[in-house]
Amino acid sequence: MRTTAALLLSVGATLFATLAVAQPHAAAAAAEADAALMRLADDFLDDFYFPVNPTLATEDGIHRYDEQLEDYSRTGVERQIAALHAYERRFAGVDAAALSERVRGDRDLLLSYIRSALLSLQTIRPWQKNPDYYSSGITASAFAIMEREFAPPNERLRVLVARERLMPAALRAARENLRDAPEVFTRIAIEQLPGDVSFFAHDLPRAFAAADDAALNASFRAVNDQVIEALKSYQTWLRRQLLPRSHGDFRLGAGALRAKLSYDEMVDTPLDRLLAIGFTDLRRNQAEFARVARQVEPDKSPRQVLAELAADHPPPDRLLESFGATFDGLIGFIDSHRIVTIPSSVRPILRETPPFMRATTFASMDTPGPFEPVAQEAYFNVTLPEKSWDRQRTDGFMAQFNYPVISNVAVHEAYPGHYIQFLWMHGIDDRVRKLIGANSNSEGWAHYCEQMMLDEGYGQPGVGAQDERQAHMMRLGQLQDALLRDARYIVAIKLHAGHMTLEQAVDFFVDEGYQSRQVGEVETKRGTSDPTYLYYTLGKLQILKLRSDLQAREGGAFRLKDFHDAFLQQGFPPIRIVRRALLQDDSPTL
Repeated sequence: MRTTAALLLSVGATLFATLAVAQPHAAAAAAEADAALMRLADDFLDDFYFPVNPTLATEDGIHRYDEQLEDYSRTGVERQIAALHAYERRFAGVDAAALSERVRGDRDLLLSYIRSALLSLQTIRPWQKNPDYYSSGITASAFAIMEREFAPPNERLRVLVARERLMPAALRAARENLRDAPEVFTRIAIEQLPGDVSFFAHDLPRAFAAADDAALNASFRAVNDQVIEALKSYQTWLRRQLLPRSHGDFRLGAGALRAKLSYDEMVDTPLDRLLAIGFTDLRRNQAEFARVARQVEPDKSPRQVLAELAADHPPPDRLLESFGATFDGLIGFIDSHRIVTIPSSVRPILRETPPFMRATTFASMDTPGPFEPVAQEAYFNVTLPEKSWDRQRTDGFMAQFNYPVISNVAVHEAYPGHYIQFLWMHGIDDRVRKLIGANSNSEGWAHYCEQMMLDEGYGQPGVGAQDERQAHMMRLGQLQDALLRDARYIVAIKLHAGHMTLEQAVDFFVDEGYQSRQVGEVETKRGTSDPTYLYYTLGKLQILKLRSDLQAREGGAFRLKDFHDAFLQQGFPPIRIVRRALLQDDSPTL
């Protein structure tokens, strides 16, 4: 008869042996589940994602589709919908519990992307409501080939000619598809079209002046002229025929807005709760603006200090130079204060925003695609005032580019914002995460960096600022941009839920967001077609909470640089996926 101890030893040995056998089998099963999911992901990317989005493929550095153009026809839309439903079923059928944490995040990313695409095609329907979807769409397709020298001029011109041949058909499809267009969408398209025409008439020919194949150049001139005439005809049609019957509603409605936030950002917080969070942040930033303004000018109101801030800007012809002057100080501070690893010493190239992008953006970072093997330049775009504007309009426009805001925008777009996140993408060995992500991560990271850099000491006297007054002004510049993003956050919800008019939105940007009326008008127009541009503040608040939660867990072991590096190693998925990776839980993101 065995003793109890002997029996326990025997059972333990048997259990250990069983586990020793089971663990390799479990690991092998998990590895196979991961591999199967990634094979399905490759099928989706290679058989649907790139073929359906040839412009995006060019931008991503995949050049097999450079001669192709998106299928803008109603039949093409219906084919996309059918294919997306099929892929949704396949990804949803994968057992998420069988996957590793990283690959489970990829599955969630792809499912959310597919459901967002279906929401866009079936419910939001820009192909049926937004005329700029077509004219700016084909312009962006040509620009993707022109922008970077990924091949010799003759080869790039050859594929451009092939792509341009398909563009008049896209504009014909627009006339067949457009129904219930909102007036604001039609007016934006009409406003953008002169820039589109100018791009094809002037920018493209100049860009390919080095092409020396005579027959190819003749083909280009012929097909380019056809595109220009098609765009001019489209502009006339918009003005004379579509605009008078543009009575559609640009608003998504509360249901579609909730769905879009759920799919794009993996945020399912009720809209009224989101709105309360936005107003809390707005009031906090307004109070801080008032406090800092009193330190600058005790006898003046915050509005008067804001007017002084707005007036302190460079001449328009020195604007690009002023942005470039910030780089050395920012890079030095990031290195000396151990903010984040900078993977490369190569700097972005400053340039004026391309014409067809100027109606709705002031500054942007345009980085090469993650798979671009040759042309790897990154461009920091800045929109300059038009030379034809009068003094009042120019001054109103330049108010947003005062010197403190220039520093803040450089942090957002370049160091350590978008450009640094782009540099980190080179080291991510995950095809899905190189391509698919969330604005609340990428824009949230860049917006978070604006506050974080000043909180860590940048902008203090001798460290980005000349004296204490300039340090206060830099904080005011950061807060003014934070208020702009707060205003976007609130306007997005109230506008698309039907609780705010366009005129009220402009006033909100001016009165509550501390922006000029010109900026308020542009921002409101953007919000009509970018309904979730609340993702700046949304992402920033989620990152701040993630950092706080991680710091509470790690205590004295927490290091800011380690947190930032770990964050960027995840790619740019919704913050919920990053939380799972860094905290190993699924706790609330807000």
